[in-house]
Amino acid sequence: MTDSYELKRISKASIPTALHKAERYRIINDPSSAESICLDVLQVDPGNQEAVVTLLLAITDQLVDGPAEGTRRAQELLPRLGDEYKRMYYAGIIAERCAKAHLRRGAMGSGEVAYHWFREAMEWYERAEARCPAGTDEPILRWNTCARILARDENIRPRIEESVTPGSE
Repeated sequence: MTDSYELKRISKASIPTALHKAERYRIINDPSSAESICLDVLQVDPGNQEAVVTLLLAITDQLVDGPAEGTRRAQELLPRLGDEYKRMYYAGIIAERCAKAHLRRGAMGSGEVAYHWFREAMEWYERAEARCPAGTDEPILRWNTCARILARDENIRPRIEESVTPGSE
């Protein structure tokens, strides 16, 4: 038998404090608590951009536990972001964190999978850079981080497709 609980609603007045707590939970490496708080905020204020971003980050903080599911859940939040720059930038963040999660898991082929995700992140950062507000270098900083990781880790390489020559089988 599974228990079912009706979730309690927070007040709109408590949203700033709740979001501050969510950030604190992320800092102390308790992203599931941060995620829960963001879901509570979004229940009473569905358009709250800070809650959407914090939720996306809290989900990606947990990617090592399940990269495919977490990546899908985080990507589903992108359309809720209000401007195109943020959608592109956070799409890059999701891809970069997915790459890092695959590396930490260390499964067979993780370097090839990570390479794919790092390159996708870099493409998103380039798109975001073209639309970022003046004085904002976040996409450049993230792109450079990905480039440095790719340059220093020889295990992160693209998949080499084996070509089959007719008659060599």
